[in-house]
Amino acid sequence: MRAAALAALTLSLAAPVVARDISLGIPIDCDLGRDCFIQQYVDHDRSRAAMDFRCSTLSYDTHQGTDFALRSLEQMRRGVNVLAAAPGVVAGTRDGMEDRLYRTGDSDRLNGRDCGNGVRIEHDGGWSTQYCHLKRGSVTVNEGDRVDTTTVLGQVGLSGRTQFPHVHMTLRKDGDVIDPFDPDGQIECGAPSTETLWETPPPYRPGGVLDVGFADAVPKFNAVKAGDAAANQMSTDAPAIVVFGYAFGGRIGDRMQLRIDGPDGVLIEQAVELERNQAQYFRAVGKRRTTDAWPAGRYTGTVVLRRDGREFDRAQGTIVVQ
Repeated sequence: MRAAALAALTLSLAAPVVARDISLGIPIDCDLGRDCFIQQYVDHDRSRAAMDFRCSTLSYDTHQGTDFALRSLEQMRRGVNVLAAAPGVVAGTRDGMEDRLYRTGDSDRLNGRDCGNGVRIEHDGGWSTQYCHLKRGSVTVNEGDRVDTTTVLGQVGLSGRTQFPHVHMTLRKDGDVIDPFDPDGQIECGAPSTETLWETPPPYRPGGVLDVGFADAVPKFNAVKAGDAAANQMSTDAPAIVVFGYAFGGRIGDRMQLRIDGPDGVLIEQAVELERNQAQYFRAVGKRRTTDAWPAGRYTGTVVLRRDGREFDRAQGTIVVQ
């Protein structure tokens, strides 16, 4: 592997690109919007703030790529393939780094290998793509291999500097970072660019619900992220019935409304407002049992997300109490 093939990421957005001589496929083998989602985009703000190509907050300071994320660690454990976004030649690989959540103080452990396990591909015309945070032991290609958009490079993992399972893809032209959603770099907040480098442009989601689940107590966030928090069924003597909503792309002022409907009608309904921007977050509401038993039957949990007073996503989950 060439020494600089998988260097740590640093922001160097290129001058506007006019030539669109590369066409990109989606670099993850999943149903985008259902099994996976785009968590973050390239940062277009030159200050210490962050702004995606839609002038919104789905990015962070100096973020260079597009993050295709899974809904849970359980998905990662089952295995989700990472694909080459365009035909080319493998210029470098790295494997062997462990899959673990990044923690404060881990910089020394990473020693500049923020990308984790990954692959770098060179394409015609001075283009290159880099794929980061792959699962340890999953990289399937070697330097010099020719690949196309059907080639599996590895699997989504948790290696390097990351706190959720995803593949980070950076696109470069002659070494400079290019946002495939806005290759000319001319950001117009009221009129997003219709010209992209994607063969089929992924739809933009300003945030959304990732999961709705029930539990008999407010779960821990780590369990929610792992996909282990939701109960499959509950007994009528459960100490409480709690519904939680797990979401991404939270902005200050967003409201998450949670509601439980049971056999006897509405059990509880409450709205919670976000006090800060959060890449991923969860909220929960519930009710303690004050009678001998809960009414047996089906309970439905509904999570609604609102921004500036307007609903932008909702999801439901159900559980049988018996």
